[in-house]
Amino acid sequence: MFSLLQEAATTAVEHTEDAAVAAQHGETVAPGAESATGMPQLDFATFPNQIFWLIVALGVLYWILSRIALPRIAAVISDRQGAITGDLMAAEEFKQKAKEAEAAYEQALVDARGEAQKIVAANRAEIQKDLDAAIARADAEIAARTAESEKRIAEIRDSAAADAREVAREVTAELVRTFGGNVDQAAVDQSVDKRIKGAVQ
Repeated sequence: MFSLLQEAATTAVEHTEDAAVAAQHGETVAPGAESATGMPQLDFATFPNQIFWLIVALGVLYWILSRIALPRIAAVISDRQGAITGDLMAAEEFKQKAKEAEAAYEQALVDARGEAQKIVAANRAEIQKDLDAAIARADAEIAARTAESEKRIAEIRDSAAADAREVAREVTAELVRTFGGNVDQAAVDQSVDKRIKGAVQ
């Protein structure tokens, strides 16, 4: 870079000296004649110097990139890749946990249904047992009341039969007396008993 500046300064000095010499001799310099040589970077005489400084600049740029910029970029890319990998692993882990939780929920649901069926069966058996005991008690009470009713009916029947027999004897004896006969109580009782037995049969 310094050589380019030095070269440009040297060229400018030479052009100034040429213009001064031409002025002393009374020659006129055409406008733009000072820059007739063109741009310094297109001057073939300065190409080796320019190529040298280009190589130096590219080397410095490469060194800066390789030592400072590229490691930072690589670190950022590595961190981002690590974060992405960590997120993917966390997502996979959460997915596995979700599957395990779903399986546990399904198993808990199956167990709950089984337990509910067991409870329902136990309650049903207990209710059936209580119902059977209540039916047995009701049957026993009905049987006792039926037996008591039959006994009372038999007592009433026997009492009614005895009353009917007694009434029949009295009526028969009264009829015999009414028709002017002698009442033989034994014959009357025997006749009434035969009649009642025949009616009952």
